[in-house]
Amino acid sequence: MSKQGIYDQLISKYGEQFTKSEAKYAIDNLDADYNYNALMTAKSYYTNMNMSKKEIYNQLISKYGEQFTKSEAQYAIDHLDD
Repeated sequence: MSKQGIYDQLISKYGEQFTKSEAKYAIDNLDADYNYNALMTAKSYYTNMNMSKKEIYNQLISKYGEQFTKSEAQYAIDHLDD
């Protein structure tokens, strides 16, 4: 998941229901590789859904999608064929 995706899940009334300050604390103390997370998500879309690289990039950065940063999404696209 993306940093924003985790945060949203933590504060969601349909998710974990933590306070914003608790969620921020959790996010600030995670040891996560968001480039790797974006890449694994991109590979799943590429393999399982036959999406184009442009479609994957747009899904990765969408506020209605995965919510990765543009640099994380670009990293994923750049390494998709590795």
